[in-house]
Amino acid sequence: MNRHHNGLKTAALLGLLTAIILAVGYWFGGSAGLVIAVLISLVMNGVTYFWSDKIALRSMRAQPVSEAQYPALYQMVRELATEARQPMPRLYVSPTPQPNAFATGRNPANAAVCVTNGITQILDYRELRGVIGHELSHVYNRDILISSVAASLAGIITTLANLAWFIPLGGGDDEDRPNPAVMLMMLILGPLAATIIQLAISRNREYEADASGARLTGDPLALASALRKIHAGTQRMPLPADSPAATTAHLMIDNPLRGGGLAALFSTHPPMEQRVLRLQQLAATQGPVQFQR
Repeated sequence: MNRHHNGLKTAALLGLLTAIILAVGYWFGGSAGLVIAVLISLVMNGVTYFWSDKIALRSMRAQPVSEAQYPALYQMVRELATEARQPMPRLYVSPTPQPNAFATGRNPANAAVCVTNGITQILDYRELRGVIGHELSHVYNRDILISSVAASLAGIITTLANLAWFIPLGGGDDEDRPNPAVMLMMLILGPLAATIIQLAISRNREYEADASGARLTGDPLALASALRKIHAGTQRMPLPADSPAATTAHLMIDNPLRGGGLAALFSTHPPMEQRVLRLQQLAATQGPVQFQR
């Protein structure tokens, strides 16, 4: 039920964003400018969509692992995938010492779950199982698909703004052209508006993945404990902003980059204390945990 409700909310946001794109594109360059921008963005983002899992895994230097190498990891993933009646995802481990994890892939049949070496060092079995439940929930809730669609629409806005600034689309007299100050504002505010919408969607998805992942594992407090440990680790050893892994920051269970100031405003992750609090409240309503190792 939550998945359908979230889908309707996201569809409304993306519908609004699409309407803005059409209006701005037509205003800047008429139908020709709009068609050019849409085609370029769709091609670029189509490639990104179909290869997003490989790009994300490569950025983290992740390697596929076998059941012989990580038997406990395979056991918990297989158990949870079976419980959800979904295909078993591919499993990867990144040599990154920072504790983190992410899921990628355009649908459950093409999903991959990656954990860092750091996270396997600091979490116990229950906590890691909670993290896996969170990541599998991202896949089952179609969060990755929605993020790809939002990124495509945001790319269209960015392309439109750039074309409007550098190319005299649509012809016409100077008096028919937008004011340069207005064009500069659109160049800045267009991509910014698209980014804010993406971040709003992403933050909401993190809360939903926490909740649905906790329900899948039946152990909200284990995920809450894991999140506290992970957050302490990411704060202690943040990844540099120019790291190749920065491109996958929005996918990870906790922001791997150093936050604070304006960076916190545009973070794709909600405050960790709020996530932990919600999980504790969920545990209080669920009652005692029946956990079998």
